Amino acid sequence: MPRPSRRAFLASAAAGTFAAPEFLRARGANEKLNIAIIGSGGRGGANLNGVKGENIVALCDVNSEAVESAAKAHKSARKFADFRKVFDHAKEFDAVVVSTCEHTHAFATLLAIQHGKHVYCEKPLTHNIAEARLIREAAGKTKLATQMGTQIHAEDNYRRVVELIQTGAVGPVREVHVWVGRAWGLQSAEDAKANKDIVFVTDRPKDDVKPPATLDWDLWLGPAQARPFNPVYVPGPKWYRWWDFGNGTMSDLGSHWNDLPFWALKLKAPTAVEANGPKPHAEIAPASMQATYEFPARGDMPALKLTWHQGTYKPPQWSKKEIPQWDSGVLFVGDKGLLLSSYTRHLLLPEKQFADFERPKPFIEKSRGHYAEWIHACKTGAPTTCNFEYAGWLTESNHLGNVAFRAGQRLEWDATKMKATNCAAADAFIHRKYRKGWKLG
Repeated sequence: MPRPSRRAFLASAAAGTFAAPEFLRARGANEKLNIAIIGSGGRGGANLNGVKGENIVALCDVNSEAVESAAKAHKSARKFADFRKVFDHAKEFDAVVVSTCEHTHAFATLLAIQHGKHVYCEKPLTHNIAEARLIREAAGKTKLATQMGTQIHAEDNYRRVVELIQTGAVGPVREVHVWVGRAWGLQSAEDAKANKDIVFVTDRPKDDVKPPATLDWDLWLGPAQARPFNPVYVPGPKWYRWWDFGNGTMSDLGSHWNDLPFWALKLKAPTAVEANGPKPHAEIAPASMQATYEFPARGDMPALKLTWHQGTYKPPQWSKKEIPQWDSGVLFVGDKGLLLSSYTRHLLLPEKQFADFERPKPFIEKSRGHYAEWIHACKTGAPTTCNFEYAGWLTESNHLGNVAFRAGQRLEWDATKMKATNCAAADAFIHRKYRKGWKLG
């Protein structure tokens, strides 16, 4: 299928020559969207369920079993294995939902943008920093409705926390800790004691196993370098652990948990990051690790240190039992107190100090719902809260923690140049080499 080069694509964007979204040009805002589903099993099935009230006109998955299962409820939808071929019929749909594995997110998403289609992409937005930058900038040159799959962003709890932080409930915040109990990755003996989700794989399998008849393994690999099929990679979430396909727990849960401080503290690009953990493995992401980011002052908000703790790593306040022993959480350390939050609840600490605290009147509008928000934006041009401008910066920052871990040293980060100025070795983890026959842009 002929596709424009990256140079031609960006030139068209700069000149404003993108086609207007078909839906907005052709029909009214009260009619249903025609949606193409790219990735219809696993997370794709959940995302399909979220938009099933619209017209589902295309179903695509490298696993034919997933396509056939989804087609039972959407009998008139075209069926595909290769997402690139979906766009041969681009005039038939207005919007695209991308729920492939992480290493192919950018490829399907960029095709949607190039064809003037609204696009929802499951988190993380891309497989690496360079892809996140490309997608964010490409989407920014259009009026398309974009949304990354950070479902918790639409819930009321996060909104109330953002309001508290931004109205100074705990004073200026100079320190944040984010921790998650999940540890998907290379397991140490300590991880094995702490986690039930254990996969004892220490290196790439060398045996050649025949893939299931329903799985197109070559298409599943996509832009990743060729390797024999093995059940340690699929089905998901096994592939998350492997650097060629995912980025471990950081890129997965970082999209949800780091979202809260990013939103509340108006973060964008850090100036430095360093990571701790086991010796980096060439193939598999770590089960446990820690990354500390330094963010500059923003308006009247002071400079900030944000530390990500994963698996067996925990914040010092947690280890000293100075705060409730939640399995996962976000702790804002303010000059006047602490705010502790999970997905669904939050506490102002010490609780006695805030017993008579008068909360600010809610000023962040209640969400229509995560999927409904994107659909409404597609039909009306209204903004979404996890659009690719916001999600692109969040994704870059999450990936940068892994880059620092893999490079093995503190990184001084120049976001404008997209480069660690003190570490040439980091370049290999900012970009990646695609398999022959695959080009992005």
